[in-house]
Amino acid sequence: MTNSTDTKTESNVGSRILAGFIDYLIIYGFFSAYVYTYGEPGSDGGYSVNGLPALIPILFWAIMTIGLEQIFGATIGNSIAGLKPISINGISKKLSFGQSLLRHLFDPIDMFFFGLVGILTINNSEKNQRVGDIVAKTIVVKPKKEK
Repeated sequence: MTNSTDTKTESNVGSRILAGFIDYLIIYGFFSAYVYTYGEPGSDGGYSVNGLPALIPILFWAIMTIGLEQIFGATIGNSIAGLKPISINGISKKLSFGQSLLRHLFDPIDMFFFGLVGILTINNSEKNQRVGDIVAKTIVVKPKKEK
């Protein structure tokens, strides 16, 4: 069993920005297409989806973030950027459902002001964690490539 202090972390800020950009480009793209296709025009010229159909974009977000981390160990953006979130508890490197949920519930805070909160937190925390990682007790690493 490895101790949480045995795992080497790097800030990888550039890779983490790329990963977040890819993930949320897909999520916002789906959201925009869905609302424009299935929404009703409002008096302000925008579109809105109400009632039960409004849960579909939230479900899509949950699948793209929490679901993919549970199934594949990383989101699409993290996979493309060569990153993987892992637990720092030393028992299991795989994230629990709760850890993944907590990480992503804090995405809006980490992305506040064009990601400045997340960048500053990564650069100034001991284990290069953003707010969501600190709360969920996770770190983001570049997995070693097997030869």
